[in-house]
Amino acid sequence: MAMFNQKDARKQLDAEASKVHRADLETLLDRQRSIEDKVKDSGKLARFSSDIKLMFSMIRDYWHGNYRSVPWKTIAAVAGALLYVLNPLDVIPDLIFGFGLIDDAGVVALCLKLVESDLLRYAAWKEQQEEPDNRASAN
Repeated sequence: MAMFNQKDARKQLDAEASKVHRADLETLLDRQRSIEDKVKDSGKLARFSSDIKLMFSMIRDYWHGNYRSVPWKTIAAVAGALLYVLNPLDVIPDLIFGFGLIDDAGVVALCLKLVESDLLRYAAWKEQQEEPDNRASAN
């Protein structure tokens, strides 16, 4: 079986991102628990757990209109990667022991590489939003 490489990951990410519509974000947010459970229980994806939580947080804030300082292509890429992880019958079906999540990890890793600067800006914004809450609870 040929290894899933960065070129394959890019092709899958582009395909998934091109199919994402704003209405898909709500569906994705509803399935967050399923995706996080899959990631947590997988050796290949577990290392992306905190990144995936941040990705979901950014999508949620975008969906609710709290954070719009991100291009749609970033939101579509993140949503596309997460939807790809959710799909058990992707390029390498998740049921194939030892190989099934290699493509999922590749797509997530590539997505993180492509949207890194937007995700870091979002994380900084999110931290700023939480600072007033932290100061209020300290008083």
